[in-house]
Amino acid sequence: MRSDASEQDGVAMEKPTEVIVEKANDVTGELLDAMARLLPQLSTSSSLPSHEEVEKMVSSPAVVLLVARSAQPRIVGMLALAIFRVPTGVRAWIEDVVVDKEVRGSGVGGALIEAALMEAAALGAKTVDLTSRPARHAANRLYVRLGFQCRETNVYRYHFATSGAGDAGDGAGGEEDGIPCETGETGERGAAGRRLEQVSPVRDR
Repeated sequence: MRSDASEQDGVAMEKPTEVIVEKANDVTGELLDAMARLLPQLSTSSSLPSHEEVEKMVSSPAVVLLVARSAQPRIVGMLALAIFRVPTGVRAWIEDVVVDKEVRGSGVGGALIEAALMEAAALGAKTVDLTSRPARHAANRLYVRLGFQCRETNVYRYHFATSGAGDAGDGAGGEEDGIPCETGETGERGAAGRRLEQVSPVRDR
């Protein structure tokens, strides 16, 4: 997919920038190098996926990994589109949106999101969701401009004891850990420290 944009990500450009968005269907050295360069810009605490983990991701029917190139021949942005079927229909979720800091404001983020929306629609999704920290003003303006609506809902996250809380970028939770959610009950809070052993395993039927 090609996109020309003179104003994206909240920054006006002097001239349109052509952005090419492609599906990553194979694990290449270029893809792994791009992840090593881009993912630390998204999260400083998350570890890089291994070759095997990336292979599982690009071969999964539930994940579409999109990469973007602009005037530079190298990959300058990427996102993951998760597609899944639930009883109420096919849903989609955009995760791990990241654009190289050197090209932010050139339309790469908008081109990635538009390509993800087209892919989700082609796969029959009823909705596409994502999250973004309120402090990311340019990103939030971009999402609204592309047709996303802010939902009045609480977003919850459960951290397993073996994984750190970490930080998250756009489309990866993106909310500050420990922010109280409205529950409708005065003083009610989630049991964030509950041990996994207290959760009964789900049985196959």
